[in-house]
Amino acid sequence: MRLDSTESAFASGQVCVRLVSFEEREIIEEAKDLAHRLGLTPWSWSAVKGLCSLALDGGTPIPGTENPAAALFWLELNPALRLVVICDLAAHMADPKVIRAFKDVVEQFRSDLSDSQVGSRLLLIDGTPDVPPAIGYLSTRCDLKTPDDAAIDAVIRKVLRRLNRQNKLEISISREDFQIAIESLRGLTERHAAQVLAQVVAPQRSFTKADLPALLRAKRAMLQDTGVLEYIEAPESLDSIGGLEHLKTWLRKRERSFGPAAAAFGLSAPRGLLLLGVQGAGKSLSAKAIAAAWKRPLMKLDPGTLYNKFVGESEGLLRMALQQAKAMSPVVLWIDEIEKGFASAASESSDGGLSRRMFGTLLSWMQEHTSPVFLVATANDINALPPELLRKGRFDEIFFVDLPAAPARKQIFQIHIAKRKQDPAKF
Repeated sequence: MRLDSTESAFASGQVCVRLVSFEEREIIEEAKDLAHRLGLTPWSWSAVKGLCSLALDGGTPIPGTENPAAALFWLELNPALRLVVICDLAAHMADPKVIRAFKDVVEQFRSDLSDSQVGSRLLLIDGTPDVPPAIGYLSTRCDLKTPDDAAIDAVIRKVLRRLNRQNKLEISISREDFQIAIESLRGLTERHAAQVLAQVVAPQRSFTKADLPALLRAKRAMLQDTGVLEYIEAPESLDSIGGLEHLKTWLRKRERSFGPAAAAFGLSAPRGLLLLGVQGAGKSLSAKAIAAAWKRPLMKLDPGTLYNKFVGESEGLLRMALQQAKAMSPVVLWIDEIEKGFASAASESSDGGLSRRMFGTLLSWMQEHTSPVFLVATANDINALPPELLRKGRFDEIFFVDLPAAPARKQIFQIHIAKRKQDPAKF
């Protein structure tokens, strides 16, 4: 059940909960069951249909309630035990009448609940995490649970059956590879998981082990289109990277510390590295080396892209980026020039505390996240970094990436001469 946190919020006495999602149809279907458990009648509102009962004997819109202010006023004038799902309310909050009506109906529901153990509730669904202050203050944001492995298993089987009915499929995949397919689709909604699988399977009318890399590529493409992370191609192996011997040794010692076998043995997976060095010394190449060594996709986060002129949007973009990294895990998350985004958090700044809030969000995630996301942060100026970021335990290790010495330069020349189909020994 993806509305577990919503149900918990309502049980704690909250009367207005908001969800950030485009999965409106699926949420409304689950909200019907939630309303039944709460002893409420399910209703919905949209700017097209207005207020409409979702009960079995309902379905006819209330005339004149397409305007959100009118709909909220109608709810206040016609008290009943309802769970009202409202779609895209944030887009209408520029109207002072809508703000006033929203405040009034929330206070009315809250007052009704204080007099009884059962009361009406509002469930807001918006496609963006950025909401006006009135909604942010009077509502509680809850996160939707992504489908677990059992739900993804059901989605895969459902899609394969549907495609097989349309045109017979060749399905040849082992139980182990089927589990890899499930893991590849983790973090996606059920709709997106079905879409990615159909995109891979439908053209060649087959589903085999050979399709697993394409499944990951399609997932990356989908998440990249809807997020703020950039997918970076990494070298095929460490052999294609010259120098960086200390880093390579560190990586090779830990390449087996991921996966169920390491967890069963009691090993904790590495969580991240901080790479310091002069400009052009190879910090970016080092990040790619990590992805190459561990055969993980590399996603880049540029802190400069997070800052937005609208209040609250920057924090929302950072949360979205971290959620996207979790959805794409296992993954290497590269934050390039981290001091650009969080340096001012170390001192009083003129941005209204934005950098400090962003920095706090990042630190909390670094401390608490459990998903297989390995963080690689690069920085040019260690003096610009907040001391909290350098505290022992934030990163597994801090490396200084210097200009390459003579042996490293020789290795780099050998690699690049060989790439040009020449014999390095002749030079």
